[in-house]
Amino acid sequence: MKDEADIAENNSAAGGADNSEKPGETAQEEATPAELTPEEKIAELEAQTADLRDQLLRKAADFENFRKRNNQDKQNAIEYANQSLLLDIIPVIDDLERAIQAGEASSDNKTLLEGVKMIEKRLTSQLETKWGLKRFTSEGEPFDPNRHEALMVEKAPDIAEAVVKEDLSRGYLLKERVIRTSKVKVLMPEAIQN
Repeated sequence: MKDEADIAENNSAAGGADNSEKPGETAQEEATPAELTPEEKIAELEAQTADLRDQLLRKAADFENFRKRNNQDKQNAIEYANQSLLLDIIPVIDDLERAIQAGEASSDNKTLLEGVKMIEKRLTSQLETKWGLKRFTSEGEPFDPNRHEALMVEKAPDIAEAVVKEDLSRGYLLKERVIRTSKVKVLMPEAIQN
């Protein structure tokens, strides 16, 4: 006990420094960068630079691979974006083929017409409820160049502004955005038309 107290007292008298090595430490690990020779410092920095360069090249390659994969995924998404829509339309095509076959086998045009009307109703209903595609009619509305394309114009003395007289081809909205204007015949006031 007395020997341990003497050692502790000698250590504190020497400035409190503990000169004993800790387990697992070597003299090399205790060396600080200030104790390295300039050549050793250069070699260490070159090794760090090589390691950083290698990491940078790997990250650049990873990023390039990510970019290529992302572009391929985007291209696939574009190419196959309409797959669900087309799968919904295929049964309608099948129905049309059956209607054509029935029409060729029968001379009853009324039945054929009713079948085609049912197919058209099924298709437009499915496109509207599932895909948000709506047809719109314009007859009687004020002419709007954002919604209408005037194919024919007729003078009308008793109106104050251009009005759609007749839909020649209906327009379509996709979720409130016009994707196809309706082609119309327009009544134009005589004062505007020259």
